[in-house]
Amino acid sequence: MYLVLLGYKDYERVKMMPILSIVIPAYNEEKMILKAAYTISELLNKEKISAEILFVNDGSEDNTWKEIQRASQEIENVRGISLSRNFGKESAILAGLTHAKGDCCIVMDCDLQHPPETIIEMYRLWKDGYDIVEGFKKSRGKEGIIKTFFAKSFYRLINRVTGFDMSASSDFKLLDRKVVDAYLQLPERKVFFRALTFWLGFKSIGVEYEVQERTEGKTKWSYLSLIKYAITNITSFSTAPMQIITIIGVLFFIFSIVLGVQSLINFFSGRSLEGFTTVILLLLGIGSVLMMSLGIIGYYIAKIYEEVKRRPRYIVSEKTNDKDE
Repeated sequence: MYLVLLGYKDYERVKMMPILSIVIPAYNEEKMILKAAYTISELLNKEKISAEILFVNDGSEDNTWKEIQRASQEIENVRGISLSRNFGKESAILAGLTHAKGDCCIVMDCDLQHPPETIIEMYRLWKDGYDIVEGFKKSRGKEGIIKTFFAKSFYRLINRVTGFDMSASSDFKLLDRKVVDAYLQLPERKVFFRALTFWLGFKSIGVEYEVQERTEGKTKWSYLSLIKYAITNITSFSTAPMQIITIIGVLFFIFSIVLGVQSLINFFSGRSLEGFTTVILLLLGIGSVLMMSLGIIGYYIAKIYEEVKRRPRYIVSEKTNDKDE
């Protein structure tokens, strides 16, 4: 893989070196592919780290795949796979980890908001014996007030339901090969990469990084997609919404007892029952809670339906021409 760059005289040394795989999911990132490939490759060459850069085209609608093919032709250690359609970032990460060949793998974004220099620090910590190196954000960069509010709310909620502190976590992390193998053995169709790496355990350490500004293109995350992402990940990792239904049911039961006692007191004391407005409000309130409860239950049933079908989590339609395959 690095023979062209290092020369055949270094073949035995390269063969004995651990290989680092850098997995980069990409969706409509045609302007960033070559920049990311050259930036990361030059950094790895400078540090003399034997590595591969694996781009995963997640069903992009622009020229992302053509740019990945171009990068694989121009840079020796770059290769790529293309999914048959847009399966989502979680599936793209899974596909990348499945096809990665390294003794350790780093997952990072294509927009270089995850600083490439942190790769070196992560790699050295792995060499020191850590199985997972988590990338923690020092700050969230330049985000709008609304987006920051929703992000903090999501992490506050996910921290409660999972028991893990993921308030500053990201998908930017290094995994040892045994951690990758354990992750790939998880049978569920809907996975939450960021949380499952906490759940897997293993010896871990964190490194802080500053979120860089995007230089090309624009974010693919709208508010609607972020809300959908949050709901999917919370329900895939926790049954807390189902437990909320039970709590609401208990509260309504207590409220009905109090209201029932009050009605009986009024009845036996001879006072007329005032309650038309109260009855209407109760019917509307209970009806709304019942409909929302059925919606939550239905959502979990739909997820069970998706799981039992056992459809593949992604489909690879094309690969770059790998000289070593």
